[in-house]
Amino acid sequence: MTRSADDTITVTPEILLKAYAAGIFPMAEDADDPSLFWVEPRERGIIPLDAFHVPKRLARTIRSEEFEVRIDWNFDAVIAGCAAPAVDREKTWINRRIRDLYGQLFDAGFCHTVEVYRDSRLVGGLYGVRLKGAFFGESMFHTERDASKVALVHLVARLKRGGFTLLDTQFVTPHLAQFGAIEIPRRSYKQMLRLAMEHDGDWYAWPKGLILSGEEVLAAL
Repeated sequence: MTRSADDTITVTPEILLKAYAAGIFPMAEDADDPSLFWVEPRERGIIPLDAFHVPKRLARTIRSEEFEVRIDWNFDAVIAGCAAPAVDREKTWINRRIRDLYGQLFDAGFCHTVEVYRDSRLVGGLYGVRLKGAFFGESMFHTERDASKVALVHLVARLKRGGFTLLDTQFVTPHLAQFGAIEIPRRSYKQMLRLAMEHDGDWYAWPKGLILSGEEVLAAL
């Protein structure tokens, strides 16, 4: 993995978008570290949209309608959830600078959330950056079983509906591998990224306020 510090420049939302278009993204060491560094993995994690796999048990959960999924409703709550300690994550790389930068991208329409609710209470979700025909997943969280998985399924359905061609996960975890995430060499990733930058995906192919049924989401996959 290649990484470099950014202390010599001021990172703006515009610079951040240019970085994504070039195949790099920022991280911080932890929540208390105010600095950022740029990352360009030698092996990049992606989920091929045409090979996305939904486990049978999860499909049943989605059909059950036990969760309600909203889009771009509460960015602050989602990024706070992603930054909170969890059983499998004692500390976070999401510092104040990350929150501010991605909050600005959200306000500008380039950062998006998929939010999972039970009884009007946020129990899981994810956020990421949309640029042309690519979506760059940043982080996800859950406080109830399956909530982040439901968010991912809804994300992929929306991306396919909107004509996106690249879902970048940065790295591959066991959590993502069960859905078909794979690692590809940097050169192959750059080729996919270049093609994704040649057309626009439509994030709102399904309107923002539309509450989709589980059957509609699964059918889109």
